Amino acid sequence: MPRYEFRMQRLHVEDGLSAGAEIALDRAQSNYLLNVLRMKGGDEVLLFNGRDGEWRAALRQEGRKQASLVASEMTRPQAPLPDLHYLFAPLKHARLDYMVQKAVEMGAGALRPVVTRYTQSGRVNLERMRSNAVEACEQCGVLAVPAIDEPVALEALLAGWQASEGARILVFCDEGEASQNPLAALDDLSQGVPLAVLVGPEGGFSEEERALLRAQPFVVPMPLGPRVLRADTAAVAALAVVQARLGDWH
Repeated sequence: MPRYEFRMQRLHVEDGLSAGAEIALDRAQSNYLLNVLRMKGGDEVLLFNGRDGEWRAALRQEGRKQASLVASEMTRPQAPLPDLHYLFAPLKHARLDYMVQKAVEMGAGALRPVVTRYTQSGRVNLERMRSNAVEACEQCGVLAVPAIDEPVALEALLAGWQASEGARILVFCDEGEASQNPLAALDDLSQGVPLAVLVGPEGGFSEEERALLRAQPFVVPMPLGPRVLRADTAAVAALAVVQARLGDWH
């Protein structure tokens, strides 16, 4: 049996969900259900808000441009956020959109922009990031919407790491690592240890940043094989390796 219903439309809402709850849809959501998907009154969708689990709900049409939903029964209980953080140097719009969506699909529970020397984009649209994260949750059956942090400079991140993160290990994707085997880099880590994965910008980390990272006791350098990967591809590769070796794929 599938872990969730693949064929029903899923929609993220902000309202609380419970049996009989009525959810008013905004103009964009109403237009999407009524005019894009051409749904009719009585058609059903699945709702989630990141807090109350997933609920079956029936569409109530209130004219050509407005609709609401009425929740009936819970289909899945709320899942906790995965304890895997994804840290990354922001990219330009389209590729950042892709990277955020893939990180959510790969099980990241927090998305944390990090500003490095060669970061391509100085401004980060957090609302756009959240929209992409929600869209990935809607499409892939994810119930827990990842947290999205404000950008932080790499040096400040490392300086405050142990005070704010406790025992969390930072897996640093290091293209300068002598080995080409990412699995070997994780051999000394225990299953269940809290983890974060850091991927740098297109230009890579500077030598000073690499030296600073490698000097930290909580940092584990990890290569990503013999090929040069773009930053958004590196995100998927790194998260796949970590999930398979130490995360919730294990």
